[in-house]
Amino acid sequence: MIQTIRNAWAVPELRKKMLFTVFALLIFRLGSAIPVPYIDSAALEQHLALQSGTILGLMNAMSGSAFSMATVFALSIQPYINSSIIIQLLTVAIPALERLAKEGGEEGRKKIASITRYTTVAIALLQGFGYYSLIKSYGLVETGSMNAIWVGVVIVLSFTAGSAFLMWLGEQITEFGIGNGISILLFAGIVSRFPRMVGDCISGVTLWNQVRQGTVTTETLTEAGFTADQAAAYLKQALAPWMIALIVIGMLALVVFIVFISNAERRLPVQYAKRVVGRKMYGGQSTHIPMKVNMSGVMPIIFAQSIASLPATIGAFAGWTVKSEGFGGGMMRLFDTSKPFYSVLYFLLIVGFSYFYATMQFNPIEVSNNLKKNGGFIPGFRPGKPTADFITKVLSKITMFGALYLSVVAIAPIITGNLVGYSSLAIGGTSVIIVVGVALETVKQMEAQMLMRHYKGFLE
Repeated sequence: MIQTIRNAWAVPELRKKMLFTVFALLIFRLGSAIPVPYIDSAALEQHLALQSGTILGLMNAMSGSAFSMATVFALSIQPYINSSIIIQLLTVAIPALERLAKEGGEEGRKKIASITRYTTVAIALLQGFGYYSLIKSYGLVETGSMNAIWVGVVIVLSFTAGSAFLMWLGEQITEFGIGNGISILLFAGIVSRFPRMVGDCISGVTLWNQVRQGTVTTETLTEAGFTADQAAAYLKQALAPWMIALIVIGMLALVVFIVFISNAERRLPVQYAKRVVGRKMYGGQSTHIPMKVNMSGVMPIIFAQSIASLPATIGAFAGWTVKSEGFGGGMMRLFDTSKPFYSVLYFLLIVGFSYFYATMQFNPIEVSNNLKKNGGFIPGFRPGKPTADFITKVLSKITMFGALYLSVVAIAPIITGNLVGYSSLAIGGTSVIIVVGVALETVKQMEAQMLMRHYKGFLE
């Protein structure tokens, strides 16, 4: 990867793209540090620090800690991701949108992109109002001499404007920078938390030693002003040295496994028939159709995480907690990221979105028709429908394997976190999948752009 980046830097056009991407990421990190007015961000960060294993902790991880500090970019790109999911699902369900996507050409894609943007703003308004309601329920909104209504309007519009700006920034990175802009922003937000995660691990080991020595107990925390729930949540952050070693080894093994599967592919052999055109003979060569094992990349993880966390997100914005009574508390307990129901739902959603995304990216009928037009065939199968049926069968098997791989990798950290009593691992596992997946996809796009410029030697 490092060699690829160095070689890309030597190409002037790619160097401009890389500098533009870096500049955009600096703007993103700058906005993630600008607080929204009228909010006690320090007290809010303390409140959310005790809920690191909940859906609020997951949203904070995806935003690069901007969520817990109530900054301008607190909502991150989650509204855009949710909007993209909704529009893609509606494209399949509504014939008019499907025709627009398939037959509208460039103009149709622009209209769908415009609809996605408007939907993003609407979702950002709803999430911004929900986040304001959550902060208000904590009593952390400082109105001062201002009217409470106008304070709420300023806060909600600030969150919405920040999310809309990130959507625009992501599109600019896609057009003028390197890689998919939305994925790059998500990548940057997660990576920015790594130094804090290292600090949390060190603090966890220190806390474990203090608990073992008896200097920190539930009683001492209660005397220091902690409630019983806060004391229990604080003590769960203790990490034994062997747990740190287990986490590091597990993460390294996870990265190796992700890279291996991401580069794996099934190759379908293709033979081209010989044909004579004038005095020349064409065809007769053998080649193959590469089919990636994980064809959908990291998108099923992002889509599944957004949908699985939606009920708990609504509940959190409504002020419900796992301790609440009635329907609200029951829903929060059911969709807790460390509970079995969430893991099962997460698993099924990843499988479903893997199939959905694979069918959108790879059309067996279209591939079969292209082979037939160019005189190609898969040995043992007649051109046309038999070839399309065979490719569909292979695609189904590969997609199932890729979906199971994504599901197992996403859920394994949740199970491990429950075994060792460290719930934040559920978030760490999802983060590793996204970070590694986005890094691989970006490097591949960089290599593809270098190939288009006939750059030689970058694979040496």
